[in-house]
This record gives sequence, structure tokens and C-alpha cells, in this order.
Amino acid sequence: MTDSAASKHTLEQQVFDRWPDSLRALFDGTSLAARVGFTASLMTTDANGRVRTSLLGIGELYAADSRSLCIALWPQARSARALAQNRRAALTFVFDEAFYQVQLEFERLPGVDDAGQTSGGLVCFRGLIGAGEAQRVRYARLTSGITFELDEGKDATLERWTQQINYLKEVAGRS
Repeated sequence: MTDSAASKHTLEQQVFDRWPDSLRALFDGTSLAARVGFTASLMTTDANGRVRTSLLGIGELYAADSRSLCIALWPQARSARALAQNRRAALTFVFDEAFYQVQLEFERLPGVDDAGQTSGGLVCFRGLIGAGEAQRVRYARLTSGITFELDEGKDATLERWTQQINYLKEVAGRS
């Protein structure tokens, strides 16, 4: 194998403990309609040590600053219970032709606004980046990870996501 052929097969890795600008922009809570279909996998460990995965859409993720990610979960979700117990999770996704894995340590955010209301019954967590990694190779482009399309109720879903992001922004700003 020639040097140029070998370099084409080399795994490129980027390690980070702060969101790169492109990811901070992805999770900034804007342009939700343009980002429909983006899916991240949140992997937690339950009380029995089993790895559990929750799929999150762009309307459930918000980067409040360069080191954190706020998420909104339904309180009955296994991931919400697991985060309340052990506070650690990994978020994986495909973006910009790379595979990302981000290790986060979470805390629960206050869930009641000044009027005593919650945002649709969601529980919110803020995760601090412990370590993040992007991987890509030159010979193969990742074109997507897990993706989805919204069918009926697309407008209602986008409105709910907008409300969720606004709520995440509010509770993230208070903590």
C-alpha cells in the first residue's frame, strides 16, 4: 500500500471538551424545521447495568453554552430515571460526515417556572461534556445516522419543539 493509499484509510479523530462551532450551531435551538430528521442516541445505564438507548430529536437538545447540553425527556422515560440515578450518559450521532460520541455528566434542572407550571410535564437535565470525539475516514462518507420524517402533525410537533427549546433555554439560564 502506498503512503497516499494508507493515508486515505487512516482514521481521523477529533477530541474535544467544548462544542466545536458547527455543533454549537446545530444545538442552538434555532432552525428546527430545517433540522427535522436529525436524531441523536442517548445511551444510559439502568439500575441493572443494562445499556438503554433513547432517540432524541433536535427539539429535545439545546447547547446552553460551549461545555453543556440540555435535554428534555418525558419523566416516565427509562433515560430520565437512569440519569436521575447515575447521572452519566453518552450521546452519539452523525453530523457533517463524521460519527460523534460525547460523554456527559448530567444534573437535573429545576422544572417549574415562575407561574408554577412545567413545560408539558418534561424533566430537563444539563450535561457537562467530559469528553467528545469525532471520527471519520476519507474513503467513506457518513451520510446519515438514524433519521426520521414527520408525518401527520408536523406543524404541531415543530410548535411543541419550539416550546421545549424555549423552556430548556429558560431553565438553563436559571441554573
